[in-house]
Amino acid sequence: MKTYAPDIARDLGLRPVQVEATLSLHEDGATVPFIARYREEATGGLDEVQIQAIIDRAQARQELETRREAVVRSIDEQGKMTPELARAIAGAKTRAELEDLYLPYRPKRRTRATIARERGLEPLADVIWRQESPGAPRDAVAARFVSPEKEVPDLEAALAGARDICAERVAEDASLRGMARTRAVDDGGLVSKVAKDKQGERSKFESYYDHSEPLSKAPSHRVLALLRGEEEGFLKVKLQLPDEQIVGQLERRVVTRPQAPFAGELRAAVEDGWSRLMAPSLETELRGELKQRADREAIEVFGQNLRHLLLTSPASAKRVVAIDPGLRTGLKVAALDGTGKLLQTATLYSERSGDERVRAAAALLELLERHKPDLLAIGNGTGSREAETFAREAMKARGLSVPIVSVSEQGASVYSASEVAREEFPDLDVSLRGAVSIGRRLQDPLAELVKIDPKSIGVGQYQHDVDQGLLKKKLGEVIDSCVNAVGVDANSASAQLLEHVSGVGVALAKKIVDHRNANGPFADRKGLRKVSGFGPKKFEQAAGFLRIRGKNPLDDSAVHPERYPVVEQMARDLGV
Repeated sequence: MKTYAPDIARDLGLRPVQVEATLSLHEDGATVPFIARYREEATGGLDEVQIQAIIDRAQARQELETRREAVVRSIDEQGKMTPELARAIAGAKTRAELEDLYLPYRPKRRTRATIARERGLEPLADVIWRQESPGAPRDAVAARFVSPEKEVPDLEAALAGARDICAERVAEDASLRGMARTRAVDDGGLVSKVAKDKQGERSKFESYYDHSEPLSKAPSHRVLALLRGEEEGFLKVKLQLPDEQIVGQLERRVVTRPQAPFAGELRAAVEDGWSRLMAPSLETELRGELKQRADREAIEVFGQNLRHLLLTSPASAKRVVAIDPGLRTGLKVAALDGTGKLLQTATLYSERSGDERVRAAAALLELLERHKPDLLAIGNGTGSREAETFAREAMKARGLSVPIVSVSEQGASVYSASEVAREEFPDLDVSLRGAVSIGRRLQDPLAELVKIDPKSIGVGQYQHDVDQGLLKKKLGEVIDSCVNAVGVDANSASAQLLEHVSGVGVALAKKIVDHRNANGPFADRKGLRKVSGFGPKKFEQAAGFLRIRGKNPLDDSAVHPERYPVVEQMARDLGV
């Protein structure tokens, strides 16, 4: 069993055996959809969300272990590793704990404390730090370290240098940083003010010109809004840390002998260590963590939004006439049969003049009567209301009645200019490809939307502000999940849809399409193994999600070929 499996199980409320089984399957090449659908007996019935969470936690732990090894190696090379430090590093559960322990040993630029050590003031700092009674008057002890040759001209210079060393010790002590971090998170505030050069200026950030709220309760959308306002120069955002409370806690932990001769110097060092060193460092760290938390929460919402779009009920085999609205550039019209095949296109100008509107109405009616669509799809962009009014008026005049459906056209222009669109419609004008995409989105949203970068579909207000790597990963997971949940017709699916099937990928998807074009449709699932590169492992992962309408009804079901004998025996037992 992996050493961290029990920790992951505890964090996620699962049994260690479930975590271990999931990680073992994943390391063996199994995908999340395959594990969830076909290995329930091994995982104890975990769903895709739980399986993905296990994999993500394991990856985070592996990254932590890699960093732990690097920290140990660095401290060993410096010759500063001790048994106590080694135990503390081995026991660090988070990246923050590990970095706190490493902080005193991290290579750093020349600091005030470094300069003080070079001037021979560390022994004096030790006296102050240990709160000893040195057996001599305070000033006499400090006077021993006065040395004009070392640029320590007087008592105050000696004490100032010693305080700098103590301040750095406070700032780099792992337990003190942990205590301060906890208090900052619990009692800190998130504050925004209007930028000086924007005072009195109207903007969408006005509600944040004088805003504050608890740091621990700030919702992701507001954090992202504040950071965008700061990025655009309208706001100044900062964390308001509970300085007095934290300094008080630090002093109680550090100054254990208030009557010691140098207790006042140590208190001053604690205050300086917090205000000059630890507070700025923690604010930077906590701002980063706040942004990461906001990103994760927002990306989860974006993923849910994308899932709802992809799993919108399809119109299936309905004939569709689609209109991509345009006021100045005209209505782009595309007629599609029940399979999404393009039958006819047209550009109609309904808003430029009365005569052109009459001609456009006649052309639309001729197209509707020729192709007899079941639905009329109209993109919801600029000019959509005018397009719908025009279509209704034209049909009413002729006594036609075709249901009108408003379809999101987010990303249609991106598809129109894409390589995928050029391959599908090399001779079709770019402006007309958008109408085809709108119509196909109504017929089969999942099959059409997978052709577009999900970030171009418009999944959330702050999608361009969050970590783009995490966003891409999440949206990719959602697409894979949706495609495999629905299943894919191996004889009609595009390469863009096939590449999201469990175990397939971009290269094999293209090979499947090429094989299909060269040899005709697949007769059964076994035929998939004739595709170059479709080996036993890939077949195991993909077969249950690929549908083939043929002689064996199981090939058009979610039953995996490895279970065919079981189902066939059940059928024989029932006399079917």
